[in-house]
Amino acid sequence: MPINTDPSFIDDMPANVAVQFLDRVAKSPDSEAFRYPKGEGWESVTWKQAGDQVKRYAAGLLALGIQAEERVGIASTTRYEWIAADLAIMCAGGATTTVYPSTNEEDTVYILGDAEVKVLFAEDDEQIAKVVSGREQLPKLEKVVTFDGKADGDWVIGLDTLAELGDAYLAEHPDAIADVAQSIKPDQLATLVYTSGTTGKPKGVRLRHRSWVYEGEAIKAQNILDESDLQFLWLPMSHVFGKVLMSTQMACGFPTAIDGRVDKIVDNLAVVKPTFMGAAPRIFEKAHGRIVTMTEAEGGIKKKLFDQAFKVGLEVNALKRAGKPVPRGLGVQHKLFDKIVFSKVRERFGGRVRFFISGSAALNREIAEWFGAAGILILEGYGMTENSAGATVNHPDDYKYGSVGLPFPGSEVKIAEDGEVLLRGPHIMEGYHNKPDQTAETLSDDGWLHTGDIGEIDADGHLKITDRKKDLFKTSGGKYVAPSAIESTFKAICPYASQFLVHGDERNFVVALVTLDPDLIAGWAAENGMEGKSYAEIVTSEPVKKMVAGYIDELNSRLNRWETIKKHVLLDHDFTIESGELTPSLKVKRKVVEANNKDALDALYS
Repeated sequence: MPINTDPSFIDDMPANVAVQFLDRVAKSPDSEAFRYPKGEGWESVTWKQAGDQVKRYAAGLLALGIQAEERVGIASTTRYEWIAADLAIMCAGGATTTVYPSTNEEDTVYILGDAEVKVLFAEDDEQIAKVVSGREQLPKLEKVVTFDGKADGDWVIGLDTLAELGDAYLAEHPDAIADVAQSIKPDQLATLVYTSGTTGKPKGVRLRHRSWVYEGEAIKAQNILDESDLQFLWLPMSHVFGKVLMSTQMACGFPTAIDGRVDKIVDNLAVVKPTFMGAAPRIFEKAHGRIVTMTEAEGGIKKKLFDQAFKVGLEVNALKRAGKPVPRGLGVQHKLFDKIVFSKVRERFGGRVRFFISGSAALNREIAEWFGAAGILILEGYGMTENSAGATVNHPDDYKYGSVGLPFPGSEVKIAEDGEVLLRGPHIMEGYHNKPDQTAETLSDDGWLHTGDIGEIDADGHLKITDRKKDLFKTSGGKYVAPSAIESTFKAICPYASQFLVHGDERNFVVALVTLDPDLIAGWAAENGMEGKSYAEIVTSEPVKKMVAGYIDELNSRLNRWETIKKHVLLDHDFTIESGELTPSLKVKRKVVEANNKDALDALYS
């Protein structure tokens, strides 16, 4: 498709998310909008059916007294009801406040209190329990609406009850939803997204209706997606990456299959057969590791064919990207390997994927090229909560491995004197909720958002992120080290790696904490006489220590002398969301991990 960079679409954008949704319902009433797991199969919902349901819930919120910009919380995993609730909040003129279902009770109560949430959608009894125990600290919380939990008929009601309230309200005010939608101004607050943060309390990022509408319409304007596509959505909807894909769906009109269970992603892809999916790099690292280790375990002729296939695939892909012809002999080999190797890799993801979109953290270039060799394109994008998720993205017809693509049309990107990436455009936040000082530190008077990331823009306008400004550290010898680049390189080299955290600020050399993927290392153990052993026993065994040391030697051969990993420790546990060491979008909380493993790190320098 041709790439469109014309920003004129901004003048014709829907005024707000409610209008954007209702316009899509009117335009595609009988087309599939969503599908979700039900029993052993999948339930499908048309845009009209979704619209009718959302209107009932929105009217129910109006019946409960929700006014413009009043906050309504959602504490739930990713599921169809999350999206229906969010759209209902938009159509009622409220502002969605997001709470990760993994958030502990203390932070849940803090978020709901800081946002002054009036109504809360709570997934189940576990989420209800958090607010019941903290109810005295939540004087503004008037009602809880539960998806699957137990209703008490008073403070806690079910979705059906909310819909019945909506029916009664619409009987008296039949045009209420359309009237509210038309009254919402583009700069009205749409969402309060609380960042998971590595230290201190979560910060509420205030995002406007125009920001979300712009994000979806900018993707549509670039001709990347259309109604013929099918999305698989598993991302946490409390994260902006998931939210921006909702706006994109409404702008472009494609259906979405929804299931937030991370352990079901691969199984679901084979059944749903989507044309695209958004994901964090960890998903691609894990898939790459699983395929590589399975092939290594098989060994023999299969491994030789596999290795040769990817050698040929990488060479062909490089020639095509450079605009050079593929020699006939090489092309014949590639066609054969595509049939016997690459097609099987693609089938693991459903066989119809046009591309994946990677975001929320840096994707290793080698892993992206490996997937590309198999005919699976991963388009890396860039953005943050403070700019409604999307700032730049690669395009299927204009992509560069190692870059995060071109700016969205109608927005700006520039590099400050110290190398920091700055953003400006319709997608930028209004500010941090109740935090004017932190807002002033992040947003300049002329509208530039200071991202905290270090990057560069090439001659073709593609942005490359080199590291987080706050993560760069200097050794005691005065040398700067960018840890994330080293960490992602190791995960491309070692197929068993889960996490690799580089440490060395003001130290005289660089060290690392290493964790291995529990599933993949269990497979290795079964092949090497350690089946049934615990994770801790496997990772502390001498054969595994020796194997990991070999991969670190290979990593060090690619690094500058001052960057090399002089010592490392294999931890007896992986980082998890539950331990607080990973965000729900699977990013490592560096400071939390370093604090939790201070003794282990200090021991490497003793």
